[in-house]
Amino acid sequence: MPSLTKKFPTRKTKNSGAGFRAAALGAAATALTLALTGCTQLETTAPSAVRAQAAGAPAPFGTVDCRKAKCIALTFDAGPSEHSARLLDILKREQVPATFFLLGKRHIEKYPELVRRMADEGHELASHTWTHRNLTDLSPEEIREELRRPNEEIRRLTGRTPTLMRPPQGRTDDTVHKICRELGLAEVLWSVTAKDYKTNDSALITQRVLDQSSRDGIILLHDLYDGTVPAVPGIIKALKERGYVFVTVPQLLAPGKAEPGKVYR
Repeated sequence: MPSLTKKFPTRKTKNSGAGFRAAALGAAATALTLALTGCTQLETTAPSAVRAQAAGAPAPFGTVDCRKAKCIALTFDAGPSEHSARLLDILKREQVPATFFLLGKRHIEKYPELVRRMADEGHELASHTWTHRNLTDLSPEEIREELRRPNEEIRRLTGRTPTLMRPPQGRTDDTVHKICRELGLAEVLWSVTAKDYKTNDSALITQRVLDQSSRDGIILLHDLYDGTVPAVPGIIKALKERGYVFVTVPQLLAPGKAEPGKVYR
C-alpha cells in the first residue's frame, strides 16, 4: 500500500525580523520548499489521504462530501484587517466559506467585531500566531505563548477554540509539532499561493490562483493587501465555472479530521 504522506526536504533558516511586517508576510508566500524548515524532513498529509483513512465514515450532515465533489479551500492569513468586512460581504453574497488564520496583535485586538462576524457567518477560525514571529527561532515557552494567546482571544470572542494553525512563513520543525500536539493544534500549509504580497494587480493575483488550482487545493491569500480582496470575486467565479466547490479546511478533510501535531497540505 502506498504511503499516505508526502515528504519534503527542509533546511534551517534564520529570520532577523521579530515582529509582523509586510516583508515577513511576503516571505511567507515564497516557494514552499524554501519556506518549510526544521531539523528533520517534514512529513505532510494531503486531504485525500485524511479522507481515505476515514473511508468507512459517513460525511457529516449538511456539509459537502469531498470524496465525491471537486473541493477547494480558500484560506486567508494575517487578518482581520480594514479589508475584511468587504471580503466577508463577498463571501456571504457568493455563499463561499473560508478558513481565516488570524493574527493576534494589532489584528484580533483591533477588529474583535470582525472575528465575531467571521464565526457567526460560518467561517473556520484558526491561528496565525500572536505576533508573526518565526516559530523555529523561538524557545519552547515562546512558541507556546505565540500559539496560546490568539486561541484564548478567539475563544473569548466566539466561544470556540481553534484546532488549526498556520506557522508564519510556513516554517515549522519537530519542536513546533510537539507543542502543537500539546495544545491540540494541527498545522495547515498551502498548495496554491498568489504571491499577493508582491503586487496590487488583482487580475494577476486571480490568474496566479487559477493557474495553480487543482482538486483538494488549499489557496493562500492575505486579506490585508490592497489587491487581494478585489481579486476574490473573479477567483470564485472562475473556479465555480470549472466545477469546484468551496469548503473550509475541516470540510476538505471530512469525514477524516486533522490530528494535533500533524501537518496538512
